[in-house]
Amino acid sequence: MIDMAPLEPPDTWYLSGALGWLGLRNAAEAEAELAQISPSQSQHPDVLEVRWLVCAELEKWAEGLQVARWLIHAAPDRPSGWLHQAYALRRAPGGSVQQAWDALLPVVQKFPREPIVPYNLACYACQLGRLGPARIWLKRALAMTDKDEMKRQALADRDLEPLWGEIPGF
Repeated sequence: MIDMAPLEPPDTWYLSGALGWLGLRNAAEAEAELAQISPSQSQHPDVLEVRWLVCAELEKWAEGLQVARWLIHAAPDRPSGWLHQAYALRRAPGGSVQQAWDALLPVVQKFPREPIVPYNLACYACQLGRLGPARIWLKRALAMTDKDEMKRQALADRDLEPLWGEIPGF
């Protein structure tokens, strides 16, 4: 873990600006805001979180994978770095759903109360054609959060389409 000083102005302003541009779906301007953050704060976990969102929006998956790994190094107790890494591994050149699965599966023990971890594992299992494990992971995720909301999310998630007929009964 990196020992970082808290973000202070003007870096907080640039980070806020980047988030604002992302909210307006303008990742290029968000990226320009992030470029103004002082080099000493460029590896701050909050900056890395937003940098990853920019990479995802621009579909820069190789860069997003690197940013996720920096985030894991800077803040290993944040589940987002691990989730971002798996998400990018699936999409980066040379990546695959299997690589995403392999990267995320060990994280379950690290974050046993984080519902998005088993949810994403359900998605990856489904895409790998492993419907039995997908059902188990999705039910585990549903047990950790607002069941109705997560069911709505799952019924809109194309990764889980093979289970759509079953989800209402979970």
